[in-house]
Amino acid sequence: MKRVPVYWEKAKRILSKRDPVLRKIIKKHKRGFLTTKNDPFFSLCRTIVGQQISTKAADSIWSKFEKKCKKRIVPKIVLKLSSQNLKSAGLSRQKVSYLKNIAKAFKTRSFNVKKLKKMNDLEAISYITKLKGLGVWSAEMFLMFNLNRPDIFPIKDIGLLRSLSKNYKTFYPPSKKFLNKISNLHSGYRTVSTWYLWRDIDSEDVEY
Repeated sequence: MKRVPVYWEKAKRILSKRDPVLRKIIKKHKRGFLTTKNDPFFSLCRTIVGQQISTKAADSIWSKFEKKCKKRIVPKIVLKLSSQNLKSAGLSRQKVSYLKNIAKAFKTRSFNVKKLKKMNDLEAISYITKLKGLGVWSAEMFLMFNLNRPDIFPIKDIGLLRSLSKNYKTFYPPSKKFLNKISNLHSGYRTVSTWYLWRDIDSEDVEY
C-alpha cells in the first residue's frame, strides 16, 4: 500500500504540539510515510531475515533470498527449497528453520492472520510470538508494517534507541525511565514517532 495511513496527518499535528524535539524532526523530513505491505507471509519472512543484523546486511541477504525464491515469496516455494540452498543466501541455520516453520504454519493454516484483526496490540503480539522464531520485536514490526497499527513502540529496536539517544541527548541505550517518558509523550501515535525517529538516522525507507 503506497497511500498515506488514515491517521498519519492527524498524528503529525498532535505529536508536533506535544514534543518540540519531534516537531523539528517532522519538519525536517517532509516527504514519506509508513508504507504497508498487504502480504503477511512476505512481511514475516522479511522480519526473520532482518533480525539482529544491520539494515544493509538484511537488504543484501533478502535480495539473495528473493532470487532463490524466483521473486515468489510464498510458503510452497520456501518449503521446497533445501536448507543448504537457503543457507547459501547468507541465512543462518536458525533463520532457515524459522522460515521453514512459518511457511509450514501458513500452509497448514495453523497460523491465521485474520484472527489478528479482532485482537488488540498485546493480544496480537502474544499470538504472533507463539510462532517459533518470532519474538516481540518481530511481532511489533508485523503490526506496524502489515497491520498498519498506529501505536507501536518497539523499545528493543536498535535504530529507534540510537535515534532517541541522538535527538534527545541522552545515554545509549536510553534508560527505562526515559523510554517510559517518551512512550507516554507519544502515546496513541508511537508508530508515527518511531518512523520519524528512524528516518532521522537513515534516509532509506524501513520496510518489513
